[in-house]
Amino acid sequence: MTRADRPVLVVAEQLDASADMVVDELNKRAVPVARFDSSDFPRSLTLFAAHGADRAGWRGVLHDGRRSVRLEDIRAVYHRRPGRPVIAEDVPEPYASWAREQADAALLNIVSALPVPWINNPHRDRLASHKPQQLVRATQAGLRVPRSIITNDPEAARGFASEVDVPLICKPVVGGRLATGQGRPLMVATHALDPADIDDSLRLTAHYVQEAIPKAYEVRVTVVGKEPFACTLTATTAEAATDWRTDPEGIEFGTTRVPAEVEAALLRFMEGYGLVFGAFDFAVTPDGDWVFFECNPAGTWAWVESRKGLPIAAAHAEHLRGTT
Repeated sequence: MTRADRPVLVVAEQLDASADMVVDELNKRAVPVARFDSSDFPRSLTLFAAHGADRAGWRGVLHDGRRSVRLEDIRAVYHRRPGRPVIAEDVPEPYASWAREQADAALLNIVSALPVPWINNPHRDRLASHKPQQLVRATQAGLRVPRSIITNDPEAARGFASEVDVPLICKPVVGGRLATGQGRPLMVATHALDPADIDDSLRLTAHYVQEAIPKAYEVRVTVVGKEPFACTLTATTAEAATDWRTDPEGIEFGTTRVPAEVEAALLRFMEGYGLVFGAFDFAVTPDGDWVFFECNPAGTWAWVESRKGLPIAAAHAEHLRGTT
């Protein structure tokens, strides 16, 4: 099999706009694609993998009854937020949970062991998604970050508020949504925190508190390889100014160039984690300073390309086919 015939493995949910756009760009380049979702394993997706002392890596097959791909033929992997394995309904607990963990570990680790280009290897994704560590890495890379605390101690929180003596915000330590049991999950958004409201309820869990950075606008910087694509977000409502995701209609979108020193720091940050892709959130102050908030190593970007035409999907395709 020639390199041109070798497929890119796409591991993503079937309804994922970003993955769809990457597959479309790969099709334009006549690059074969094999697409699977981990949620189909093991019910309708079958894995066979073998390893021997005389082999450099795992060999085998993934197939779902309609299409198949040999592991040793894969040229690159695009791994983007696939579902978790789903076990047959007639398997009772605790065996169902055990089986799900086995399936998850097997598929994830076999695919992760493939010695090919990735966007992104899921093991690197997991490490890079930890927000407290990100602040350390960002500072080491040369980026400015907000003053922050993580605590469940009300007195410590009040002390921090007195020390920084500026408005505060509170946000989740880790992303996710609340299952309300009433349809659509509830997003826990970044919100303003009045020091006068700090009370003993803070002891119930960890709270991530930061100084509120004054914003001229925000920037979502999507980096693919060494190429940054920067979309500006200028809030027109108070809700959007605190967390633009809560009021996307209150945002004016634009584009900008990333300052050279910020771009260099971003690439140092990504190199430290071994990332090929990262979605970075910044605030730009009225004085023009770029302040790092966080990096999502599996962040959404289809909305950036759709709104502003930045060629992010094409950059993915070029990396995956092996030209960058």
